[in-house]
Parts: sequence; structure tokens; C-alpha cells
Amino acid sequence: MGKGVLTTNMGEISISNDVIAFYAGLQALECFGIVGMAAVNVGDGLVKLLKGDNVSKGVLVNIKDNKLNIDYHVIVAYGVSIMAVSDNLRENVKYKLEKFTGMAVDKINIYVEGVRVID
Repeated sequence: MGKGVLTTNMGEISISNDVIAFYAGLQALECFGIVGMAAVNVGDGLVKLLKGDNVSKGVLVNIKDNKLNIDYHVIVAYGVSIMAVSDNLRENVKYKLEKFTGMAVDKINIYVEGVRVID
């Protein structure tokens, strides 16, 4: 696990990938059309819906040259435009992550792992 490091005139600030992943997961859940994060079991191809404290398991964070690359594995609501949901997710999360961490977001990749009907 890497860390993002910000240097200020008073010292360094180090942010763990896990902290960024958790925050990014929570922000994604606030976006319209996102039902939850997905945990994919590669062995049998099953997708599990994650909510609450487990949202970071559906988010992969890579930091290179203090720029964030985020991979989301999401489950979307049935009947919504995946393109619209993806654009909304990218815009909102990019803004909020840059504000939260002080680091630039280089890429946000979105992998739709499933579709769920919302009651």
C-alpha cells in the first residue's frame, strides 16, 4: 500500500490508500444511480454488494507522483443510464477527492459489476 504525501511549510502530511479508498467509496454511494460497491470473487465470478464500512473493498487506489488513479467496482440501479451515472460519479468524486486530499485525480476507471432493482 502506498501513501500520498503532501509537503507543507510546517512538515509532511501522509494519507494512506485505505483512507482515500474509504472516502472515495462513501462519496460514490452519494451519487445518483449507484446502489453500492462490488466485491468480486475472481475464483467463481460472484459479485457481492458492499455497503457501510466495507465500501473501500470495491475501490482500488493507486498513487503515482502524488496523482490519484481510482478504480471503482460498482453496482448500478436498474433503468438508469450507465453513461450518465458514470459521468456523475467521475465529476463528483474528482472534485471531492481533490478537495479532501489536496492531490490531483489523474484517472477514475469505473467497472459496472452488476445491476440491481431498487425497491
